[in-house]
Amino acid sequence: MPTDTDIFESLRQELRRGSLILAVLAQLREERYGYSLRQALSGVGVEIDEGALYPMLRRLETQGLLASEWREEDKRKKRFYRLSDEGRRVLARLADEWRAINAALEPLL
Repeated sequence: MPTDTDIFESLRQELRRGSLILAVLAQLREERYGYSLRQALSGVGVEIDEGALYPMLRRLETQGLLASEWREEDKRKKRFYRLSDEGRRVLARLADEWRAINAALEPLL
């Protein structure tokens, strides 16, 4: 039988999953490589571990929402990500949806 903590953690992860996608897309309006993306997200209070971030970045790129390229910086090759044109359109629509959901839920909470 799951405990209250188990149930909470499961629901928290479910809630965070979509929020993290929105946060990643929003941060990639500016080009970033993986580590700098994690730092930028952390700087605004959104924590994400590498084990979740890099598969998400690959999936979003496969979906056509991101573009990436390998470049050398500080004598190391890094993969830089940015929103594609389609990614910008999807981000705008998701942000509108987020605002609508938040506005509807806030009075309930």
